[in-house]
Parts: sequence; structure tokens; C-alpha cells
Amino acid sequence: MSDENQIRNTGSTEGWERDAIVQLANAGLEEQRRSRRWNIFFKLLGFAYLFLVLMMFVGGSNFGGGKKSSGSHAALVDLKGVIADGEDASADNVVAGLRAAFKNKGTKGVILRINSPGGSPVQSGYINDEIVRLRAKYPDIPLYAVISDLCASGGMYVAVAADKIYADKGSLVGSIGVRMDGFGFVEAIDKLGVERRLMTAGEYKGLLDPFLPEDAQVREHLQGMLDNIHRQFIDVVKQGRGDRLADDDRLFSGLVWTGEEAIDVGLVDELGSAGHVAREIIGEEEIVDFTRKPDFFERFAGNIGASMVRSIKTELMEPRLR
Repeated sequence: MSDENQIRNTGSTEGWERDAIVQLANAGLEEQRRSRRWNIFFKLLGFAYLFLVLMMFVGGSNFGGGKKSSGSHAALVDLKGVIADGEDASADNVVAGLRAAFKNKGTKGVILRINSPGGSPVQSGYINDEIVRLRAKYPDIPLYAVISDLCASGGMYVAVAADKIYADKGSLVGSIGVRMDGFGFVEAIDKLGVERRLMTAGEYKGLLDPFLPEDAQVREHLQGMLDNIHRQFIDVVKQGRGDRLADDDRLFSGLVWTGEEAIDVGLVDELGSAGHVAREIIGEEEIVDFTRKPDFFERFAGNIGASMVRSIKTELMEPRLR
């Protein structure tokens, strides 16, 4: 065999071996993917089985909060955390609990227990409006706001709709004001030699961009907006508290007071806990919790969804030999 033929045959053999190795590697990866898919399937099947078993045990339990009571009771609804859409203290959750509490035939009084730094003025306004509506619809059922650690800003927006407000002597109460904050990095990017490139449709679309110099007209506009919301807040507080408010210019300045001090300025009526209000004011020893808690189905679906997302992400990011 000539040298030329030997080289040609050798090259052909090496190409065949390389193709065979590639095919074997691809086959191995495909088998791994198939095995992983079955593994995911059986995991999901196991979750489904566990779900059914749990459902057999929990049966018709009320996962939304609120144990059932055959007799009279004081109804409790917790407003805890930041008042914002999608949070535990969202208007949807708090309003759902309040409606259930008022609707229950055994409810002699409702306690809205607040521990919140505030949040969205819109969500707080929704809750305030609903409290006013429910009090008018059920005039024989009083609603008392009870402050635990903190009732600030949006928390006060909600609390002032109650018949009376109770707090602990060490509670922090107030912060009746509105804020909007951010940062400015104009000088920093100048020193670093960074060129800012921003494209907008609308002269003021980038008005809150921290990398642009502050515009006097924008600042004036935003300040007017904040002042308008602040006036709305003040009107709601005055409407809810009426002549109980002290003639004190600091009331609407954003300051906070302790529970004891808040009585002097008219933001709190008396000192007392939820238990005290239930026993001594409403006259009921039994407290039934109507707080809307995460539904079992929602928690289960969320966990399954997160697991599926992780599995799909792993599958899509798996390396492929081509």
C-alpha cells in the first residue's frame, strides 16, 4: 500500500472514531436527561401523594384562619408588617378577615391588632374605607384598634377608623406624614468617568433617575404630590379622631410618641392589650382569630411551582455536546 493510501485510510479511521465517540457521548447525555425527567416526574408524583394524605388528615379545616365558635366571642384580626399589595398586611387579606369577623353571628366586638411601620397609602386607604363601611353595616358591633409594638404612618391611617384605639405604654405611635426618598450619584459617575445614556419618551419620564441632576421643576411637582397625599392623611385622621385630637402643631409633622404620650395628643384613647379589650371592654373571655392566613393550597402550589421552576431551569441549562 502506498504512503498516500495509508494516510487516507488512517484519516478516515480517525474521523470514524471521532464520530463514534461523539455519538456515544450524546447518547449518554440523552440517557441522563431521560433519567432526570423521570426523577422529576416521580418527585412530583410523591408530592401529589403527600398532598392527598395531608388532605385526608386536615379534611375540612379552615386554612384561611379563624377557628369556629358556637358561642359569643371577641373577634381578632391581625395587621402585621408592611401594608402593601402582595404582603400579609395587604388590603385584600386584612379586609377579608374583617368581613369574616363582622359577619360571624357570635361576634360581639372586633379587635384589629396592629403592629406595622406603615406602607402604601392606597392599601391603607382601602382598609380604612372598609372599616367605615363595616361599622355602618353592623352598628351593634364595635371595632377597637389595639397597637402592640408599632403603629406608624399607614398603620395610623387604618387605626383612626376604629371606635377606640388602645396601646401599650411602650408602643410607638404616630408618624403622620408622607415620604419619598432616593439617592443621587451624579458626582460619583462624573469622577469615575461614566457616561450616562438614558432614552425616554416623555420629558419627565426619567424624573427619579438617580444618575441625573435634580430638576427644580420636578422637585416642585413631587413636593406638591406629597403635600396632597399628606392633606388626605390629615383629613382622614381628623375625621376618625374628631375632637379627641389635641391642639398640637406637631401632630401631623411625622413625629412619633409612646403609647402614654399618644393619649395626651389624642392619637390613643386608653392603654390596654387585645386580651384586656376582649375581657373588659367587649366582655368576652373567648377570642376567635379571623386573620386571613396563607391558604394550604397556596402554600403547597407555591412550593410545587418553585420545585418545578428549579427542575426546568436545570434541564434547560444542561450542557449539550454537538
